[in-house]
Amino acid sequence: MGEQWTSDGVCDGGDLDCGSGLLLIIKKAMEPIPSGGVLEVHSREPSVVVDLPAWCRMVGHDFLGVQTRTADRAFFIRKKAEIAELQSELEAARGYKWSVRIRGKEGLLAQAYARNHSFLVGQPTDFGATVDAPSGVDFLLAALGSDLVVGLKATASRSQVLLDEIECTLRASLGNVLYAIGLEEQGSPAIEEITGVLYVASSAEEQEVRNLFVQTVARSPMYQTLQRTCRLNVRLEITF
Repeated sequence: MGEQWTSDGVCDGGDLDCGSGLLLIIKKAMEPIPSGGVLEVHSREPSVVVDLPAWCRMVGHDFLGVQTRTADRAFFIRKKAEIAELQSELEAARGYKWSVRIRGKEGLLAQAYARNHSFLVGQPTDFGATVDAPSGVDFLLAALGSDLVVGLKATASRSQVLLDEIECTLRASLGNVLYAIGLEEQGSPAIEEITGVLYVASSAEEQEVRNLFVQTVARSPMYQTLQRTCRLNVRLEITF
């Protein structure tokens, strides 16, 4: 049996890593803990084993150690005498702006650069089953679907609900695709409707999973943005 610590507070980071919100959760949980008190942080994300001690060294907290459990790990942090003001960090997160750069490539292609990743983007309207690169509409649907899949995983993780498998299928239709490609002179190229299904396999209670889905949709940037501009209907399908 390893060393035991008595905690003054507990927070659950689920599957979040230190770069995707876990540190903000820890800082908020630290606020009510007195200087010298101990915060117990639960996490299932493997990278936290390395990243959390490094962060503690950087900001001045004492990393006491970790206890491995069946489903997750418990990390113990002793709060330093003076902690940086959380509010400034929350304001910085609130004001964060996403930025991408796009350059034209040969033919009807563009290269998009997003942080440390880049990807090709093809023609806005291409009906082929195979294409040189996904279109902007493809990426928009992928962004929405990823928002829901990853968002549901994160929400379930924080609630300690086990989801076995998650998959999302989405379809979009334009107002008049012939106007979009220049074959007609009237109509709208805008996306009119997006429909889809989010499939979830879980042994958890059905209502519990549905509540998590409601929370995920409410906090999804893509879903909440797109529902203002088009008909949007993504239903949840649960299998056991």
